[in-house]
Amino acid sequence: MDPHSPTGDWPAPTADTPIDATVAVPGSKSLTNRYAVLAALATDASRLTRPLVSRDTTLMVGALRDLGTQVTQENVDDEPSWLIEPQQLRGPAGIDCGLAGTVMRFLPPVAALADGPVRFDGDPHARKRPMAPVLGALRALGVDITTEGADALPFTVTGTGAVRGGKVVLDASGSSQFVSALLLAGARFEQGVTVVHDGKPLPSLPHVQMTVEVLRDAGVVVDDMDANTWHVEPSEISALEVSVEPDLSNAAAFLAAALVAGGRVRVPGWPQVTTQAGDTMRDILDAMGAEVVLDRDGLTVSGTGEVSAVDLDLHDVGELTPVVAALAALAALADSPSQLRGIAHLRGHETDRLAALRTELNGLGGRVTETDDGLRIEPAALHAGTFHTYGDHRMVMAAAVLGLRVPGVVIEDVATVGKTLPTFTELWGRMLGRQG
Repeated sequence: MDPHSPTGDWPAPTADTPIDATVAVPGSKSLTNRYAVLAALATDASRLTRPLVSRDTTLMVGALRDLGTQVTQENVDDEPSWLIEPQQLRGPAGIDCGLAGTVMRFLPPVAALADGPVRFDGDPHARKRPMAPVLGALRALGVDITTEGADALPFTVTGTGAVRGGKVVLDASGSSQFVSALLLAGARFEQGVTVVHDGKPLPSLPHVQMTVEVLRDAGVVVDDMDANTWHVEPSEISALEVSVEPDLSNAAAFLAAALVAGGRVRVPGWPQVTTQAGDTMRDILDAMGAEVVLDRDGLTVSGTGEVSAVDLDLHDVGELTPVVAALAALAALADSPSQLRGIAHLRGHETDRLAALRTELNGLGGRVTETDDGLRIEPAALHAGTFHTYGDHRMVMAAAVLGLRVPGVVIEDVATVGKTLPTFTELWGRMLGRQG
């Protein structure tokens, strides 16, 4: 968390007047951690410009260092920059995953390439997050893994410096990260890797497409022509020289503010073409009544303060659900409920996000019910109260959106937003023309 940002409970500021702001959002967490993993496996030093600096990415850097990688963090032209120099991966090591899915899932295949035991553990709730598919896949590829009970944290990967590789079949319906984890390290396996998903539709498919694209950026050959099948050829991984795109999912709350409070919010540097799932926020905001314009300077969202009800399938973009649910809860003038579908997998995220959103929105006077695969949100007048965050950064962002319209919303444990955006409260305050 940024040392100047608040901790504990934080009164969410209301928007007294329409907004007119430009919000420069830091780099993408998803891209930052993927690039960092590939850089640690590359043949030469890589440089990442404008990486996100947050708890999740700091945990990733710390874990790579524990495995022997040299990471030098610098500022170049007032922008963060990382020089990542690959070394022989080694154990013994202890990896702190915190609550970062990218660390706990992306790094076991990397640890399998190390020489020696690597123990993984994390925050108490991290021990509840599913890990069995990726651990089972690694065992099928000949990797020695021991657990202290179920296939979850804590566990130990004992590497021998090499992984045979080959074909694995797994059910990744709980998280697309299981697929990405194997693909990211697969080029360093002796036979490469072929990953076949066998189960319910894969959630958050854009994140797998992102993984494929960053692999190709590093010169890795990936065949993804067949549905639910990905093949990575064994090869060297080229060094990277990249500038990380803004985190479009972290931008969602700021763009939503224009719709809720009225006025205009611009996010500079929004890419014209991207694999980030957060780009879908453009279409969502348009459906909820905003005017959305993407040009060479960035993305601008304008709103009147009125929010329309929606019926959305968020299966591929589940990370946007908390902010979208907050918007739907503010659609008080709507003559029909909002329905958010395809997101049953969110029950296994940082917290059970569906239960958490239902509980907290209803605690403020909302009328939210869970369905088998999502949420039904009926129009209701909301009131003041404490919004609990369950250690989930996206819950903080959702509560901040609610607070723009509902006076007296207090966000519990606001510091948890540091998982992906430590400067959130500062940026939020600046957007509203006041100190964060």
